[in-house]
Amino acid sequence: MTSVFSAEGKNIPCTVIEAGPCVVTQIKTVEKDGYAAVQIAYDDKSEKHTSSSLLGHFKKAGTTPKRQIAEFKSFEGEVNLGDVITIDIFEDNDWVDVTGISKGKGFQGVVKRHGFGGVGGQTHGQHNRQRKPGSLGASSYPSRVFKGKRLPGRTGGEQVKVLNLRILKKLPENNLLLVKGSIPGAKGSYLLIED
Repeated sequence: MTSVFSAEGKNIPCTVIEAGPCVVTQIKTVEKDGYAAVQIAYDDKSEKHTSSSLLGHFKKAGTTPKRQIAEFKSFEGEVNLGDVITIDIFEDNDWVDVTGISKGKGFQGVVKRHGFGGVGGQTHGQHNRQRKPGSLGASSYPSRVFKGKRLPGRTGGEQVKVLNLRILKKLPENNLLLVKGSIPGAKGSYLLIED
């Protein structure tokens, strides 16, 4: 993340995203595939680490092997196999939705994972359960804990979509977008950007 100054002199926090160039590797049609979509690929990868079936798929599109492939069902504009898509499809002050995998936090307790308050204070005979969940369920009926109960477990590492982020600035020479606010995922992770 970084920040830029607006015309009024306000300091606006933003995230720098490298968005492209992406290559159109397949155009799916209703007649052939059962649905219409555009498949694009990003980030070069060596032929040594690519399966032969994917090598043929990329060769058909006339491009080198790529690391990430994504499909977009609603894609505006006419595209052909092998076309290169850059950040020119976006405009300054456009609103975009960004999808990514959130940072994994590992196994966490209920206080960090769900914001529980813990079991009371440290007085009245309480001992070593300040950050515990407390009682979990009913007694003889239903004699179990209901599914979906908020309990300790793995936190993060889930797909998160952040809606309505504004593009502050484009840097076409480096394929960079400056998007207002924060986005899900660690540095260097892959994102889907939808207009």
